[in-house]
Amino acid sequence: MNRMLAILEREMRKFFRSPALMLTSMVLPLVQLVILGNAFGGKIRDATIAVVDYDHGSQALKIREAFDAVAANIRTFTTVPYDDENRARRDVRTGKIDGAVIIPAQYSRRVLAGDSPKIGFVVDNSDQFMSGSLEAEMQSLVDSLNDPLIEPKVAQKIALQIVELYPYVEYMKYLLPGLISLSMYISVMIGGGMLYIDDKARGVHEGYLVTPITKLELVFGLNLAGSVKAMLSGVTIAAIGSLLAGLGVIFHPAADLQLMVLILCTAVALNGMMFLLMVRVEDPLVPRAMFGVLNTLLYFPSGAVYPVHAFPPWLKAIAFIDPFTYAVSGFKAVLLKDGGFGAIEGDLLFLFAFGLATLLIATRLFKRTL
Repeated sequence: MNRMLAILEREMRKFFRSPALMLTSMVLPLVQLVILGNAFGGKIRDATIAVVDYDHGSQALKIREAFDAVAANIRTFTTVPYDDENRARRDVRTGKIDGAVIIPAQYSRRVLAGDSPKIGFVVDNSDQFMSGSLEAEMQSLVDSLNDPLIEPKVAQKIALQIVELYPYVEYMKYLLPGLISLSMYISVMIGGGMLYIDDKARGVHEGYLVTPITKLELVFGLNLAGSVKAMLSGVTIAAIGSLLAGLGVIFHPAADLQLMVLILCTAVALNGMMFLLMVRVEDPLVPRAMFGVLNTLLYFPSGAVYPVHAFPPWLKAIAFIDPFTYAVSGFKAVLLKDGGFGAIEGDLLFLFAFGLATLLIATRLFKRTL
């Protein structure tokens, strides 16, 4: 143990003497949290919708009043009057406006007569998020117009009552579990994999090889140092990120204990995987070339950005064996759901088993020779 702790002390001294290395592993995920959390997942606001009213009747006035209510309250869109449908379509196509509502002639008469009234909505669906939000808001307005003024005493339609278990989860909060895992991966990759190969190329490991340190002690000492670095990144991002995202769960001792255990298992898993990938590598350029590939291969299929259930089968297979998947799932259960240890025990078991297995395989592959 003293030999392993000596290796740990040497690695940690080198780590703390490189502030740029520490900032890279911690600041980048925080920047991504702030930028991506505010750039994605927000609600559409202040879109511009043209209204072409060929009717000018009482029922068309109700539509315009509903639009004014949207503009004054939830501000999904504001409306501008247009006289010509073709000009409105052209402006939607060229991006001057985001959509156009067409109220046809005789619309009010058809409503009062119950003669299948229709209104048109022209939208630019090249942006699926924008068009989907506008279509959903427009459908909600149409549904409200279709509701009878006086409800019948006996319900004639099936109603769906939705019960949401948690308050509205902003995208920054949704993104935080993945970015905690990403910060630990960056720390493992830069502070573990790249430094390991650089030390090997500079001949630093030759100093270990002429000592009585065994192969098992050397491997576990290096991985212990890498895991501690990853844990420091994980704890830092979890604390600062939770405050930025407005999550008060870090002030609960039980949740903090769950986070610490999950961060420990994630650090062991990611560091074991990285050491296994680097154990036979000699060229210092290899880990730098692998950085982006591994980031894409591990981070995006994990469910950190988009739900795993939407993936095709081959991508689900990658997510099944990806340690990021279980780390992200565990962090979501603790930070967003307050699920307790029962919600993360499966994730902890996989991460610990994965980390132990990769370390044992890496130990077998490690060459203790000059």
